[in-house]
Amino acid sequence: MEQEKQTIKSVVDQVVDSIISQIIEGRLTPGSKLPTEMELCAQFGAGRNSVREAVKKLQAYGIVYIKRAEGTFVSENYTQKMLDPMLYSIILQKNSWQDFVALRAVIDIGTLNVILMRQDVAAFLPDLYRTFGELSAEMHAPTPSVERALELDSRFHTRIADAAQNPMLATITEYITRLTLPSRLETTRRVIEGGDIERFVDLHRQMLTIIERRQTDLIPQTVQDHYIFWK
Repeated sequence: MEQEKQTIKSVVDQVVDSIISQIIEGRLTPGSKLPTEMELCAQFGAGRNSVREAVKKLQAYGIVYIKRAEGTFVSENYTQKMLDPMLYSIILQKNSWQDFVALRAVIDIGTLNVILMRQDVAAFLPDLYRTFGELSAEMHAPTPSVERALELDSRFHTRIADAAQNPMLATITEYITRLTLPSRLETTRRVIEGGDIERFVDLHRQMLTIIERRQTDLIPQTVQDHYIFWK
């Protein structure tokens, strides 16, 4: 029985992968209608139950949607849940925090490069400076709150990600932020208790400076320096 369930699951995944491949290759385009259930069965040599499960899975991912009495269609628009399966796999792999630091650094470097290509960089800087000011004030308070400082630090990086005006990039940043929450909470606590507040604040200020001055060449080193405490 268990072996039979694994076989069915394998067939379902094969159908899912095949439909996704057809979308990637352009054989199925956004807004186009999927073949009927019977046609999919014949195309993939799969049973009706497997095809139905595959379609349900694709629907859950936001890759297809169903119109009653009309059929199943390929989604025309990006939705956040399309990234959920990929990002959830990161959790299951139980990567080390060093892997997350490296991943976040790559994302931040790319994000900053995208931002500096914008013509209206000045448009989002006031909000970013406001968040930085709140973070700096909290860190310099007589008794800084670790939780509040972490919240403001997360908001600071979210503001930067949003400035790239790319919903997929913003979603990935949000997921990495959530996945690394325990580690960053401990890092923030060490910074406050260890008296490294000035260095911590200055690293955020440096990130603001390269954006404002469009110092593209300084992005990689600035990002690497930014994670000096997060090891």
